[in-house]
Amino acid sequence: MGNQLKKLREEQKMSQEEVAKQVGVSVQHIHKWENNQSYPEIQHLLKLGDIYETTIDEFIKRDATLQNKINISEEEKEDDGELLHPGFYIGIGIMFLGDFLSLITGNLMVMMVTNITGMLIICFYKDILKLLKDVKKDFYEQG
Repeated sequence: MGNQLKKLREEQKMSQEEVAKQVGVSVQHIHKWENNQSYPEIQHLLKLGDIYETTIDEFIKRDATLQNKINISEEEKEDDGELLHPGFYIGIGIMFLGDFLSLITGNLMVMMVTNITGMLIICFYKDILKLLKDVKKDFYEQG
């Protein structure tokens, strides 16, 4: 996207200072955007689209990295709405299993360990899944 922003600015015969003033950001922001060090926020993309007489759609279509970033953000938003995720049920199941085994064996240590494990799974289920997906991805990329 940086090359595209720079090209569009130069086509309009504008300096980074002029664009920064119109968008309402510092020159450093424009510099970072044009050198692919960061991405403009959506409201800045809208202003840039107006200045360069193009659409956000055109910015996004030409930048695969930005497309992937948007897709990841959308997936994370969908997951955040899930109140009782599978990790909740797995964690509760482990906790009840530990309580049951503790009653049978008379060992309170079993109950304590399984309750802690169950709570950790409930709290960090999504993080554990993300870690496992990253490990799987790394494994396949190396193999």
